[in-house]
Amino acid sequence: MIDIKLLREQTQEITKRLGSRGVDPDMISKVLEIDSKLLGSMTARDAMRERINKISAEVAQAMRDGDAPKAEELRRTSRELGEQLGLIERQCQELENERRSIWAIIPNIPDDRVPIGLSEEDNVVERAWSPSSGERKYSEFTLPEYPDHKRVPHWEIGEQLGLLDLGRAAKISGSMFPMFKGPGARLLRAMTSLALDEHEDSYLEVRPPTFVRRQTMVSTGHLPKFEDDAYHMEVDDLFAIPTAEVPLTSMFKDEILEEKDLPLRLCAVSPCFRREAGSAGKDTRGLLRLHEFDKVELFACCTYEQRDEAMNDILVRAEGLLQRLGLIYRVVQLCTGDLGISSARTIDLEVYAPGVDRWLEVSSVSWFSDYQARRANLRYRSQSDGRVRLLNTVNGSALAWPRIWAAIVEANREADGGVSVPEALHPYLGGRSRISPEGRLT
Repeated sequence: MIDIKLLREQTQEITKRLGSRGVDPDMISKVLEIDSKLLGSMTARDAMRERINKISAEVAQAMRDGDAPKAEELRRTSRELGEQLGLIERQCQELENERRSIWAIIPNIPDDRVPIGLSEEDNVVERAWSPSSGERKYSEFTLPEYPDHKRVPHWEIGEQLGLLDLGRAAKISGSMFPMFKGPGARLLRAMTSLALDEHEDSYLEVRPPTFVRRQTMVSTGHLPKFEDDAYHMEVDDLFAIPTAEVPLTSMFKDEILEEKDLPLRLCAVSPCFRREAGSAGKDTRGLLRLHEFDKVELFACCTYEQRDEAMNDILVRAEGLLQRLGLIYRVVQLCTGDLGISSARTIDLEVYAPGVDRWLEVSSVSWFSDYQARRANLRYRSQSDGRVRLLNTVNGSALAWPRIWAAIVEANREADGGVSVPEALHPYLGGRSRISPEGRLT
């Protein structure tokens, strides 16, 4: 959540910046109105408690003085005040719950560097990379010419070579659940192994739980606003994670880390589950939009001063993997209107898949300021003055595999129908470098 104190003190500026995200000013006014009432009630509550404590001391003194009638009168007054205090405390709790219900869905304040815009149409494509030309400004970048055999969508290639079985997956689980087979499954495993090996120099590998508590989802901002997109086990009130970001963020909930240990970097591979509510008929062919997929996630807890370095490290690692896989990609700065609720700044990486002739998002690298830390109570102790402060959180995919898998088989399809495998994956495929037209690793 955003800092309520900052909202009180800089109402006009914060309202303006949140307005660039499409936040209704009335929402800000409402939460501040409730906040003002809550502060008033808390002041009255504290004053009442102080008065009751004072009377308790007077009762004790009256008893020491042997003045029983006075002591009884004071006790009666204390009981009456206690009843009033109970009413004020209930009012405080009701106002706090009401304030939190709005406060929790107000998105993060966008960073000053985020371009202003209403939707993904206003995102800024900054640069692109290809194996043949290296990095270029996007305005100077052109896609290569692709022969017809590379213009085949991955679901057709996967079916022809026996790498994908979407029909049986649908029979088992319904649409938008994938099934990889043979070399297709081996390719997926190889990409995961490559990524984990690439990150082990600086990131502690974690295998987190796949199901988490409601508060764990609240901590990252996935709840309450996006509950319709979550898979929920009602009996246990547990949620299937939409990304490993969720459990990683809450690993250090209610703890105090030491500044000397920051940034603290974690890496996790996990299945990810998303209901994709409202996605019917939208990008649902093949692997473009799924209810379940595997992803390697990078996560960092850091100080505010370390935020840019932490974000850049994840971005560089994600780009490095795309380069090692030989995939054309572009770097996109998300505008204010397209940021996720918890994000203060996000940079997306999109690969080009010639078979579907589309740029596909494969990684979002985001800085969340202290928005998630405030929800999850993530703190650190400053080395300079010993004060306890809120952490900043950063995360990004390095990488999410289904669309990477799709881009690899489309971009590397050969004229005879086989698929060449990027060199970086050869060691994870027993030294083999190709999927033959018969669907075998050779």
